[in-house]
Amino acid sequence: MRLPFATALLVLVCTLSFARAAEKIDRHTLVTRHNPVITRVDPDATLTVGNGNFAFGCDITGMQTFAEFHHRNGIPVEILSRWCWVTDPNPNNYTLADASKLYKHPDGSEQPYATLASTPAGQYLRTNPRNHPLAQVSLEYDKADGTPLAPEDIQEPNQTLDLWTGIVTSQFKLDGVPVKVTTACAPDSDTVALRIESELVSKGKLRVRLAFPRGHKLDVKNTPGLDWSQPESHSSRLTEQNVIAREIGTTRYFVSTTTPVVERGPHTFLIKDESSKGILDLGLDFSASSPIVANTSRFFFDNPSYFKKSAAHWKSFWLSGAAIDFTGSTNPLAKKIEERIVLSQYLMAVQMAGDVPPQESGLTCSTWYGKHHTEMIWWHTAHFALFGRDALLEKNLDWYQSQLPAARELAKFRGWKGARWAKMTGPEMRESPGGPPLIVWNQPHMVYLCELLYRNNPTPATLAKYRDLVLETADCLASMVWFDPARKQYVLGPPLWIAQEIGDQATSQNPGFELSYWRWALDVAQQWRKRLGLPREEKWDHVINNLSPLPQRHGMYVALESQPDTWDNIESRHDHPQMLMPLGFLPGGPDVDRATMDRTLTGVLQQWDWETKIWGWDYPLVAMTATRLGRPAEALEVLMREGPNNKYLPTGHAPVRSDEALPKDAPPGARKREIAVYLPANGAFLSAIALMVAGWDGCTEEFPGFPKDGTWTIRAEGVKRLP
Repeated sequence: MRLPFATALLVLVCTLSFARAAEKIDRHTLVTRHNPVITRVDPDATLTVGNGNFAFGCDITGMQTFAEFHHRNGIPVEILSRWCWVTDPNPNNYTLADASKLYKHPDGSEQPYATLASTPAGQYLRTNPRNHPLAQVSLEYDKADGTPLAPEDIQEPNQTLDLWTGIVTSQFKLDGVPVKVTTACAPDSDTVALRIESELVSKGKLRVRLAFPRGHKLDVKNTPGLDWSQPESHSSRLTEQNVIAREIGTTRYFVSTTTPVVERGPHTFLIKDESSKGILDLGLDFSASSPIVANTSRFFFDNPSYFKKSAAHWKSFWLSGAAIDFTGSTNPLAKKIEERIVLSQYLMAVQMAGDVPPQESGLTCSTWYGKHHTEMIWWHTAHFALFGRDALLEKNLDWYQSQLPAARELAKFRGWKGARWAKMTGPEMRESPGGPPLIVWNQPHMVYLCELLYRNNPTPATLAKYRDLVLETADCLASMVWFDPARKQYVLGPPLWIAQEIGDQATSQNPGFELSYWRWALDVAQQWRKRLGLPREEKWDHVINNLSPLPQRHGMYVALESQPDTWDNIESRHDHPQMLMPLGFLPGGPDVDRATMDRTLTGVLQQWDWETKIWGWDYPLVAMTATRLGRPAEALEVLMREGPNNKYLPTGHAPVRSDEALPKDAPPGARKREIAVYLPANGAFLSAIALMVAGWDGCTEEFPGFPKDGTWTIRAEGVKRLP
């Protein structure tokens, strides 16, 4: 039987589409077509090699030759780890009590919270401990006029980060002479390999300068410069011909080199090779415990082998986990989205998978004195599970498990059960003074992240490993709400500071997102109890069933019951539009009315401050809500909307630059850039894309975040659904 032409054509198209959908993604092609290529000296073009715990940032020379130029004009180039911390002496024996004031709870009791950041005690405890820049590695060149190497001296630059290998290749000329620098980081040690190739090396005109700062300047909390003052306050000793011992107060670490170094002056060393081959191979190992000596196998002396190890690691990374390919799409956003997915995966693996959870600028530069903000851990790491890279999320949760005793103590201090997670903390789970002690939306994250891991690996081993994190977090959640007998409902706060970071902290009560998160997390924790063979916790059920409803006004959800002016006051329509999070970030339970949330989304899209007071993770957040509401066109539009804080650079970074939206006649100092790079934006973008591609439990639509307008061809492998 012959089919009609139209029917036959349809069958052919469907067959071809199926074949295309079944075709495996060429991951090498997918990844490498987004290799960053830099062809000019650009202070924003900072590239990074690293392993999640340690990273080496480089400028156009493959090192930190123009560090001041980058810091002053764009994105810093530094060497940072998550293990090197410095603590100043505390002769006054400051404790959190010295930076605390009393706040009244709903039951009439008063408790101290460390919110006095501007006091001497508050400043000391905020800035200690703080992360420490390990070194600065620069090219030094003998110019004819004797001046230092400057950005304008770089001729014909061409620099590439090969994402498939994790290797940066930098090529340029100095006075017409070619120079090539190759840069890579070991995947399993805090070691960087550098190869410098040029006849300038053999002539002794090109060398490497190794210098050690006192630390970061403390006059600003975000993106501080390096402090080169007070050389007498720290020590850099050459203990062997290739080992430098560093001391800053009680902090000690070692820098071992494969090539002998020569001390030039305080905290400054030179490395050169005047052999006729014109190649300087240099390995630098940073260690908190012991130096690397010449006969140890852990240190690589054969840089080609070193580069091979980096290449093997990154090949394995890209061949594992998820991949999303937009080949064949005609939509003009497709290339940008694909590029952003690839680069964000690289950046998050390099910067956000360490032994101590990261600061918001990762390992690129310092923010908030290197402190980890626990409310950001979801944006930092949830995407690892959604893209099938559970091990990288588990590294972060290992730290949380190690800090359970401290979290229990904080809960006990507050009179609560379980474990209370501090908001802004260093390598130990200690609160930092300021607003952070009153932030609460960080608390349910452990339940959500552990649930993502269980969904990927629903085994008794997963339950056993994360049992305490889930159950003790939930115990504290149930303790942090107060039963109001007049309302016959549980209330959250005061005191508290909502995710949007507005409102009177002393009187804020019942923020909608936090209420919804409490209800959802306690329900998930009950599921964990069932999986563990335990009965449901009666108190948790009482909270779930009697928690206050989500506040609303004018037919839309508002941020805060005690200050319900979201839609009446422009000053309340900035920062995070958290009233969308119950359906987007969360799956939307019985407490969420979809019609009300739909109107709320429209209100946010039309009335929010999208210029000066919005953060990089807010755009993906709104996209997640739009996707769950069946508004894919708007999800895409807001996800990719241009804005000062949603501007992704060719390197993949998303800086916070609200200053660019200020008028040109803004007062002096107002235009200071806020944060050089903001990794929560990248993590949120990946999580939003996972939702838009894979959907959520119960979603029957393929690629629900993308309009069915004929402009999208999407292939996805390994992307996980959200709850």
